[in-house]
Amino acid sequence: MTAELVRGQNHPLSQVRLEVRVSAGRPVVAGATLSDEQGRVRGVEWVAHPGAPTLPGLEVSKQAAADHRLAFDLDALPGTVHRVSVLLALPTGAGPARFGAVAAPFVAVTGLDGSEVASYTLTGLDSESAVVALELYRRQGAWKVRAVGQGYAGGLADLLADQGLPEARRLADSINEAVAQGLARSVSAPPPRTPEGDRSRQAAASAPGPDQPHPGTQGAPGTVPPPSSPYDTPGGQGDTVPLQGYQGGGAQTDPSGVAQPAPPAGGPIDYSHPGRQTSAPPPPPPTAPPTPPGQPARPVAGDATGWSMEERLYNQVWGMFEDLARATAAYRSAVDFADSRMEQELDRALSDPRSRIGGQGDAAREAAQAKHADLVDQARAALDRDLAQLTAESEVVEPALPAAYARWDNPVWHAYRVPMEIPMAVRLGDLRLPESGELSIPLLVRLPLERGLWIDSGRTTREDSLADPDELRRLAMDTAVANAARLLAVYPAGEFTVHVIDPAGSAASSLAPLVRSGVLAGPPAAGATGVADVLTRLTQRVDLVQMAVRGRAADALPPGLDTAEQLLIVNDFPHGFDDRAVTQLRYLADEGPAVGVHLMVVADREDAAGFGPLLDPMWRALLRLTPVPDDHLADPWVGHAWTYEPALVPRGSEVLQQVLSRVAAARRPWDR
Repeated sequence: MTAELVRGQNHPLSQVRLEVRVSAGRPVVAGATLSDEQGRVRGVEWVAHPGAPTLPGLEVSKQAAADHRLAFDLDALPGTVHRVSVLLALPTGAGPARFGAVAAPFVAVTGLDGSEVASYTLTGLDSESAVVALELYRRQGAWKVRAVGQGYAGGLADLLADQGLPEARRLADSINEAVAQGLARSVSAPPPRTPEGDRSRQAAASAPGPDQPHPGTQGAPGTVPPPSSPYDTPGGQGDTVPLQGYQGGGAQTDPSGVAQPAPPAGGPIDYSHPGRQTSAPPPPPPTAPPTPPGQPARPVAGDATGWSMEERLYNQVWGMFEDLARATAAYRSAVDFADSRMEQELDRALSDPRSRIGGQGDAAREAAQAKHADLVDQARAALDRDLAQLTAESEVVEPALPAAYARWDNPVWHAYRVPMEIPMAVRLGDLRLPESGELSIPLLVRLPLERGLWIDSGRTTREDSLADPDELRRLAMDTAVANAARLLAVYPAGEFTVHVIDPAGSAASSLAPLVRSGVLAGPPAAGATGVADVLTRLTQRVDLVQMAVRGRAADALPPGLDTAEQLLIVNDFPHGFDDRAVTQLRYLADEGPAVGVHLMVVADREDAAGFGPLLDPMWRALLRLTPVPDDHLADPWVGHAWTYEPALVPRGSEVLQQVLSRVAAARRPWDR
């Protein structure tokens, strides 16, 4: 029976191999410290954190996530360790800075079979940004767990210093740096769903793994099952999604200009959009044709709810992403449980001297291996059912996607017309997991872009990637051109402008489609003079728009100022950049997106090593994409390493030139 602890309460532990599961609703940093009999942490080597996630007897997550699983083998800890403290902290510079502004974190101590031993909800936190959640400690030869809930307003540095670590400040900075690099590689979370925006489709339910006794409904994140597994909690609550249309307290105004009264103090808050309070409800999503009893429902494109087919498809794609993440997490958890169970059974068999006589040991080993294979086969069968359902859904969703969401080989591009409105999002590639086979999920990024893009032209860590540096640079620039062309195509005529900096002129062949079609604002800038000219014009534009916004004087902008969204493509960075140009580029990366100036940098980070840590904040602010498949992107929920595949134009296809020609023809009246 689970013990629900309150602050200061302890509970005995009957197992030494445990998991501590954390559910926080938003990405948090999880770690652990080891301390001796006097409660002192002897050094940084006694701290497990994202930068050093493994110590003897324990392992923590390598990045910030909304859900964590910390693994413990208490018997494998050094004999001098008498206490293990589980730490939680909010990432610095990303989202809320205090626990009082987020949902109360929930921690649970479970066995390897998923059974809960004790749980604790960390309530009462306010200004604290780091907290000691639990302690696992020795008492008279046995282990116990205590609910601590001790918070620190000074963050990780104060927490580590309180545990007697002399290098607390330096270690806290290194942890925050490791977490920042992990967040820079993460996939932005989709917007949170309301009950009105939940998906109506029901995918085939996953067979629960041995450590998931309470199965959740696949594809229905709006319904929250019992918290037996952190993967059953709905995602999409990351800190990268802005709150659209938020207004402060007081009266609200609908589009007709009529002031709406504010909710009374202490009363329920109306979260409905003020512009939709009097509008008709959205039309119902398409329904699937009837299926024979016992068969999964046939997938239908656009069966998620939304105010348009575009919004429905966007929500459906993100739902497929979450379903694949959950199904894979359940499979991996079941396999881990099977491995651990076989190891325990083999340990018991080998520890009995009688099993070493005759064939008893061999029989025990074969029985353990048979049980392991059976558990893995059951988990794989459940995963295969989910993958089959998701594959069938992908086969009907992919052809129905609009141009902004579609691959370049989708027939929708042959009927392309310049749109009249900006779409919700744009496709920048595909995501897949090792277990998903051929199934991939579109990577949709909301518009306007909230962060710039970095197309990495350096070598990847994958062994099967290209080794020719020149070929990688060419592919990186081809990827940048394909993404820039897609952005030009999905914006209305005259509302998106592209500038190019190519200091050495090395990208002429890749840039040819943009140059020939005439969609660029000017010829690619070359040399140090061209670099300085483009950067100066764009930084001045950012300054002018910022002053107009802050002064609420948009009509005071110069008449010749281009008010369209601006994209700057920088090839072969930092070639041709001096210190002043680097400073201007950093300024554009930090301040540009808020006023419609976006970056797309094509570079190898090692080439910029001469600038030292000066450029580290800029790299972290950009979303890294690769010209070849690479498993470098992570989701903020369960921390899967997703393989990203770029959205390139098929070899020999003329679709890119056709689309750009139509964009150029639609832009000519605006350029006069």
